[in-house]
Amino acid sequence: MDVFEEVKKIIVSELNCKPEQVTLDVNLRDDLGADSIDAVQIVMDIEDTFGITVDEDNAQSMLTVKNIVEYIEANTK
Repeated sequence: MDVFEEVKKIIVSELNCKPEQVTLDVNLRDDLGADSIDAVQIVMDIEDTFGITVDEDNAQSMLTVKNIVEYIEANTK
């Protein structure tokens, strides 16, 4: 499973943005306009998709797509 591609699908679905807007360096809030409700939903979708639990501190530190991908890669397998 390509973590980035799965995360990208989740973000595109939640934020109704274009797939080409989602890159590793994009900031969810500043670049894609995610609000706190969007962020919570994205975290819940990530937990369901990857079978992991993300605590609140880690969820708040996930500002970029790269942060999310690195967290998932470090906490799966």
